[in-house]
Amino acid sequence: MAGILILLFFYLAGNALAVLIGNFIPGSVLGMLLLFVALVLKIVKPVQVRGAAIFLLDNMMLFFIPVGVGLITSYALIGKYIAAIVVASAISTILVIAVVGWLTQKLEKRQS
Repeated sequence: MAGILILLFFYLAGNALAVLIGNFIPGSVLGMLLLFVALVLKIVKPVQVRGAAIFLLDNMMLFFIPVGVGLITSYALIGKYIAAIVVASAISTILVIAVVGWLTQKLEKRQS
């Protein structure tokens, strides 16, 4: 139970921070970053959130149901902009692969 409360606290803290900075970065992302910092600084111990994290990961498929329903209800809109969606997806995929490859090479050189 404490793990869920810790995760909820960081989620709410991230949302509050997002509002303060004008919602430039989503609150959920800021909450994850805050939780990461708390874990690195050992403010929160991994064992404290382990049970809640495992529960959420085991039931992750439930979080995708609303997204799937939204896609189905937006079928006409998606069909209208399918070319833009495919191009954006292809470009972003190529960029992610290139950046990860470049970063991996840099980190491997640093370790050698």
